[in-house]
Amino acid sequence: MAFGSMQGSSRQAPMAEINVVPLVDVMLVLLIIFIITAPLLTHSVKIDLPKAESSPNITQPEHVELAIRAEGSFFWNGEPVALEQLAPRFGETVAQAPNTELYIRADKLAHYEHVARIMSIAAKAGMTRIGFITDPSEK
Repeated sequence: MAFGSMQGSSRQAPMAEINVVPLVDVMLVLLIIFIITAPLLTHSVKIDLPKAESSPNITQPEHVELAIRAEGSFFWNGEPVALEQLAPRFGETVAQAPNTELYIRADKLAHYEHVARIMSIAAKAGMTRIGFITDPSEK
């Protein structure tokens, strides 16, 4: 059946168009729902660092292992060292062997500020090969 005038004598062809207004309304409502809910889904990310699964690195004899404890104390190849003594030590090490590698072993609860400071001091002294030591054990 087609919609037309109330006159019975004139015959009109059926309407061949699709009414898209309800479709647009539904799509706009869905768009608004996705715009509101999408940012809420990104804030629920839980991460637990630093665990890594990798094969142990075979170290070469020319390396320095610097340990950082959670309270901020530093250890140069096992012996305690102050932050002020690190820059001259890095300079001496680079002067003796330019390809010396620095391995940073940071405590899980150590502040990133300490790690970043050590990396900055080492880079200023000329150390270009800096790596991290992680615990490859099971979770």
